[in-house]
Amino acid sequence: MPDKSAGSAVASQPEKKYPLPRLAKPKALAGTVYRGNVGMWSWVLHRITGVSIFFFLLVHILDSTLLRVSPEAYNAVIGTYKNPLMGLGEVVLVAAIGLHALNGLRVILVDFWAWGTKHQKLLQWIGLVLWIILLIGFVPRHLMNVFAE
Repeated sequence: MPDKSAGSAVASQPEKKYPLPRLAKPKALAGTVYRGNVGMWSWVLHRITGVSIFFFLLVHILDSTLLRVSPEAYNAVIGTYKNPLMGLGEVVLVAAIGLHALNGLRVILVDFWAWGTKHQKLLQWIGLVLWIILLIGFVPRHLMNVFAE
């Protein structure tokens, strides 16, 4: 008689297949900060404005040091800044500083106040409205000075 001990036990039982677990798409949590909502875009704009302000300050410090080295060179550099293109650049600079500052205040409120975390979208809209009011007050007066010369 053939030996059925090992071979028949395996052959008589159907082979169990272990299916791979189903991978479901992770659900986006409601109210999370960085999932394409207001928080993510404010994070992106905060980084962009911060880096832009840093490079402006670097250039500003470098051209200010020219005063110590050579007042004539300083006057020449400052003279190049007095044109309409640089006037428009100043509008962009003030807009970046205002947005960065107001968003920074929003971040402080979100980080240190429980109410701020729950209402960060409202805080973002308040910051944007204040930013627009700031620009409405600054831009016309500044451009009148830039283009009056």
